Amino acid sequence: MKKIIVPIDFSEHSEFALKAAAKLAKKNQAEIYALHMLELSDAILAKTPDSIHPEALFFLKLAEKKFNEFLDKDYLKDIKTVPVVKHFKVFSEVNYVAEKHNADLIVMGSHGTSGVRELLVGSNTERVVRNANVPVLVVKNDLDRIDFKQVAFACDFSEESINSYLKATRLFDEMGTKMHMVYVNLPNDRFKSSLEIEHLVVNFFTKAHGNLDRIKDVHYVSDYTVEDGILNFSTKIGADLIAVATHGRKGLSHFFQGSVGEDVANHSTLPVITFKI
Repeated sequence: MKKIIVPIDFSEHSEFALKAAAKLAKKNQAEIYALHMLELSDAILAKTPDSIHPEALFFLKLAEKKFNEFLDKDYLKDIKTVPVVKHFKVFSEVNYVAEKHNADLIVMGSHGTSGVRELLVGSNTERVVRNANVPVLVVKNDLDRIDFKQVAFACDFSEESINSYLKATRLFDEMGTKMHMVYVNLPNDRFKSSLEIEHLVVNFFTKAHGNLDRIKDVHYVSDYTVEDGILNFSTKIGADLIAVATHGRKGLSHFFQGSVGEDVANHSTLPVITFKI
């Protein structure tokens, strides 16, 4: 992990994200690209034949000054921090900046458990997650430590989720994080027998690795909802991070039907990291 993107809106939660990114950066000798989205109207952004509109230039300089003051933190000392100011609040641009700088991770702050809309649905975080081709780490509080030792990776073991699983494996191996994969078996029409689940898992690892070495890290749990199964399993193993896979613009993976992905992040007291399928 060499480059980390942190969207900044000067809120308390974006500072939580910046602190978490700083801890990760120090641990991995990484750089931080702090990104501020400056929301300006089309009229102000309209250019004269030779230069940016004077009013737009004024707001840009004002934002840069405030941004530099915000980044003047003791915990950023000895970390290469690059401020990036974009002219308009289009959150697909976060992914553009991440790809332009070949970033390994986006870290975003988000509100706590005051409702799904506060975290993902219709929020800036949701927009970034849906557009991002790199993993997105969502934090909701000031983390005392960032040494993720145990992660619960929720998986349906479908072939389409292999790519996101491999991304997660590479990242967690690099971080020295133990990954526990969990399949939540549900009652009624989504119930699968043990044999059916085992066939899924064997096919999954055979196509992902050509071997079954990691099958020992797979856990099957039964619960009434997927989110309850994931959260209860995370508590049981003492996880300090939850990982989920997303379809990006197409919505959450079919494993996370409805609002399961949002519910997991919303009700979890742990950080949540997403990987695009």
